[in-house]
Amino acid sequence: MTISIQDFSEIDLRVAEIMDVEEHPNADKLLVLKVDVGDGGGERQLVAGIKNYYSPEELIGKKIIIVNNLASAVLRGVESQGMLLAARDDKNVVLLTTEKDIKSGSKVQ
Repeated sequence: MTISIQDFSEIDLRVAEIMDVEEHPNADKLLVLKVDVGDGGGERQLVAGIKNYYSPEELIGKKIIIVNNLASAVLRGVESQGMLLAARDDKNVVLLTTEKDIKSGSKVQ
């Protein structure tokens, strides 16, 4: 399936800095991340299935790419206000991060 450039332009991809990480209270593979999405966006909460690949300590301070305009969803009783982007193969899950430092909230184009 292909999408048009118009469809793609409706996805708001942003840089967000991970400020805090906790284990999900009701799931073995999920982490709850608090991220800073920059000017005007403030802090939001993401729930992600990355616990088997990252410890909370190694995530703090990482600048990641998120889908900023995704509708909120409740995952195992905890609200997720967006989605982080990651690549997956047979063995690993790797977060998409920035090559250089850039401010939180920067638009990915």
